[in-house]
Parts: sequence; C-alpha cells; structure tokens
Amino acid sequence: MPYSLERSVGFMLGVTYRKAVALFSSRLKPYDVTTEQFAVLYQISLNEGVFQKEIAALSYKDQPTTARIVDLLVKKGLVRRQASDSDRRAYLLYLEPPGHELVDALLPLELAVNKDIMNGLSAEQIEQFFTVLEQFARNLDQQMQQKESDINGTD
Repeated sequence: MPYSLERSVGFMLGVTYRKAVALFSSRLKPYDVTTEQFAVLYQISLNEGVFQKEIAALSYKDQPTTARIVDLLVKKGLVRRQASDSDRRAYLLYLEPPGHELVDALLPLELAVNKDIMNGLSAEQIEQFFTVLEQFARNLDQQMQQKESDINGTD
C-alpha cells in the first residue's frame, strides 16, 4: 500500500488541530481574544496566584510566549501580576474581575466547539478516542526521553 499523508498520525492531528483552532478563533473574534490568550486566561482562572512560569507549563507554551500573552492580558485589564513575597523576581498571576467575566463567557464557546467536533460520535467512541490520544502522548514522552538519554549518553 503506497504511503498517504491522510494515514499519517502527525499530519492528520495537525490538520484537525488547525481546523479546530480556526473554528474556535472565529467564535472568539467578537471578544477580541485569541485561542492562546484564552488558554492562558483559563489556566490562570483554575490556578489563581500561580507563578507565571507554571502557567507556561500548564498551557504547554514556552516562557517567552507566555510572557508576551500575559503582558497583553495585563494591558487589556484582564490579568494582574503581583510580585512574589518569596522571590521578588517572580510574579504571581491573578484574574481581574473582567478576566473572570470573560472566562465565564468563553468557556461555553469552547465546550460548544468540542461538542461540534465530536458530533456523530458515540460516548464509547469519544472515550476510546481520548484513550488512544493518551497512549499517543505516553509513547511520544517515552520516545523523547529515550532521545534525550541517547543524546546525554545515559540510560
């Protein structure tokens, strides 16, 4: 059987991801927020008082990208930075009242996008899908750890 991109896991995940982001972005447009900004806002809402670098990890973004997003959210009056008592170089993040209101307004939109994506699938198929994705993630973690140990010469 000849190779086909449509049977490539990475390619199809990428295609699906880009379509999902485009759909969610279109629904966020009236709120003047991006999907990346929403991800950071949502993580802050779940973890008020968290260090900025922890938000980067929770949002699966690098620290410079997270810093730029947080800067913009602060400028929009949605997030507040507060210097940490234990480390003056580190900042704790909190949502301002408009940030809480925005998360409350946007979360149903995100849930609706997920529902639209899963339309036509049974509960069993959805559960199986997430089980498979979790296995993909574990496999990738193992491969990345192996690659790292190969590079560092450790087992």
